[in-house]
Amino acid sequence: MEFVCHVGSADGRVSKLVRTARDERALREELEREGLHVFGVERSVPLPSVRGVLGALGFSGRKKIALKTLQVFNQELAALLKAGLPLLQALNLMLERMKDPVLREVLTQVRDRVRSGVELSDAFAEFGDLFPPLYASTLKAGERTGELEVVIRRFIRYLRLVIEARKRVFSALIYPSVLVGLSILMLMVMAIYVMPRFREFYGAMELELPALTRITVGTSVFLRDNLLLIAAGLAVLGGIFSRWRRTAAGRLAVDRAKLRAPLFGAILQRFSVAEFCRSLATLLAGGLPLVPALQISTRAVGNAWIQRQLEPAAGRVTEGGSLYQALEQTGVFEDFAIDMVKVGEATGALDGMLGSISDFIDEEVETRMQRILSLIEPLMLIFMGIMVATLLLSVYLPMFSALGKMQ
Repeated sequence: MEFVCHVGSADGRVSKLVRTARDERALREELEREGLHVFGVERSVPLPSVRGVLGALGFSGRKKIALKTLQVFNQELAALLKAGLPLLQALNLMLERMKDPVLREVLTQVRDRVRSGVELSDAFAEFGDLFPPLYASTLKAGERTGELEVVIRRFIRYLRLVIEARKRVFSALIYPSVLVGLSILMLMVMAIYVMPRFREFYGAMELELPALTRITVGTSVFLRDNLLLIAAGLAVLGGIFSRWRRTAAGRLAVDRAKLRAPLFGAILQRFSVAEFCRSLATLLAGGLPLVPALQISTRAVGNAWIQRQLEPAAGRVTEGGSLYQALEQTGVFEDFAIDMVKVGEATGALDGMLGSISDFIDEEVETRMQRILSLIEPLMLIFMGIMVATLLLSVYLPMFSALGKMQ
């Protein structure tokens, strides 16, 4: 049987060992013969595989714990560690109050692995699909330096900045999204329900319809008669596209197309660069070496195309190149960011400079978003005016034609 042993050595160090023995009594005798003082022995509980746990939770692919939930969890964990509670006791206390069912199940597995002798960072790393890529690495840096609580608080600041940046972007997109949705709904109602009725009206009057009216009414009747078929076709195409998008090639193609989108492409690229810089700054400040920090920060970028462009940077630094040259060769950084990284390397304040880059880009993204959205609103109104005017013209042109012939 396997046991977890809490022992003390002659030089005063306390450690945790995982040993196999026939029973607890035999294990205690063996440890005492080795000159160790036994504080406690617990039987190790066999743990299910992480893949099995993820399957039972219904997780696949890129689903993750919500950033807000992760932020609250880490705030509580940092507070308990600062209060002087041992890690295992802190995890047990948090499990008693955990309400999120997914995080509760994951935390139970993490607690059991920590109890069996696994480090906290390794326990979370086994659930890599559920957490941001740099989370386990941040914890590992804290364990190496003995400042786990400090590193967790630094990660909390990182999460807060990411959440605020995303919140600003999504908030700015709410009004245009509502405007576009209502516009499409109004056009669909007019095309499917209003225009076909005028076809019957004109047919009863035996009017000769202008070309614009024939096109508009014909399109409306087609949409009305084939609405279910069109909806089913769109649903099938959407499902096929969704499956393809989850593949590596599909995600790469879609993310590259996003970067080429007019107006928003440049904003999305800057947002990805800010993600990378903020992640790298957090890991470097936590004590992680540059090359592994680069690799983890690259995986933390949400855009697959930007991620692919950044991947060679770690190899170039490993070969002896400077960071600013490696990032410059990726082609995704602007000149000001490269210059700031160069200064950060020269002065030994790389993490602070990377944080300044991400803050500056966040402000620039917000400014550009506001400018674009200020253009979108009048453009949408103009577009809606043109569409409504076209529909009204197609409705009234036959009447004007009939009145002209009567005169």
